Amino acid sequence: MKIVRTDCELEVPIVDAALRDAGHEVVLLADGIAEDRLCAEVADADLILMCYTPITRRVIAAAPRLRGIVKYGVGIDAIDIPAATGHGVVVVNVPEYAEETVAEGAFAHLISLAKRLPEIGVEMNRAGWTWPNSRWLARDIADSTVGIVGFGRIGRSMARMAGAGFRARVIAYSPHTPPDEIRAQGVEPVTDLHDLLRQSDFVSIHSVLNDETRHLIGAAELRAMKPTACLINVARGAIVDETALIRALDEGWIAAAGLDVFSQEPLALSGHPLSPLFGRPNVILTPHLTFYTHEAMRRLEQDTLERCFELLNGAPVLVKSRDPRLRRQSKGVRFPA
Repeated sequence: MKIVRTDCELEVPIVDAALRDAGHEVVLLADGIAEDRLCAEVADADLILMCYTPITRRVIAAAPRLRGIVKYGVGIDAIDIPAATGHGVVVVNVPEYAEETVAEGAFAHLISLAKRLPEIGVEMNRAGWTWPNSRWLARDIADSTVGIVGFGRIGRSMARMAGAGFRARVIAYSPHTPPDEIRAQGVEPVTDLHDLLRQSDFVSIHSVLNDETRHLIGAAELRAMKPTACLINVARGAIVDETALIRALDEGWIAAAGLDVFSQEPLALSGHPLSPLFGRPNVILTPHLTFYTHEAMRRLEQDTLERCFELLNGAPVLVKSRDPRLRRQSKGVRFPA
């Protein structure tokens, strides 16, 4: 069978080799491929593996043999799921491979901003040393308030690290999570987003991206935060109104930001809407890599292969995600007991 894998810059050699060893044709396509070319490539494809490339209604309609779309990752906002369902195409992701990994990445941003490590590192490289003065005063995480926006798997891991690990007070805004479920994790539920933002010294975003959460953090929300607060986003760039974020940093509505995700990827030093954020001592930018560890990639490749072979062998596909967009599928899928 023919398998088209987009975003080949993200190397998954075990997946590619195993599929080829099983006798399948694997076509690798780069990130940013034009929709016309993608439509041509999938015209005789049985399976699409994607990470970032949009799989639109037009792409799905161009692939009459298509059995399934496997997102080798978590977020599914780039896939037109209603179109896939309408064409009898199963959509599945790999939701569990990097829960702790991404939370660790978010916490690395948090602790780096709290301790002012990026700007102190710049000064050390410039001068070789610096003495204690008010410019370098950092923040304790213990006894601070960490606000979690989105209390799914990664948000819960982040909450545990901040609370049990660093003795912070942890609060969470997650309107689709029962409050008792949040309390059971030792976290205080907050029903109003602005209330969470007003209370928090650090705000860490862990929501999925959908119509409800797009620009969830806009100008009004950023103005609600403390001027000493730090915003961390390792979820999806479009959850934050990035234009408003630049203004918030320019005008001192918030103190700092740590970002691993962006509405338009990749970033660029110039000519990109977020280019003004480069070189700022109070901003950490990482290239969507908080998931990228040896351990997480092994888990990702194993789970991806399991889903691929289920689809190729005509078996019901295991959908581990709790996302209702995937849970609404009823044909060719199975769910954990």
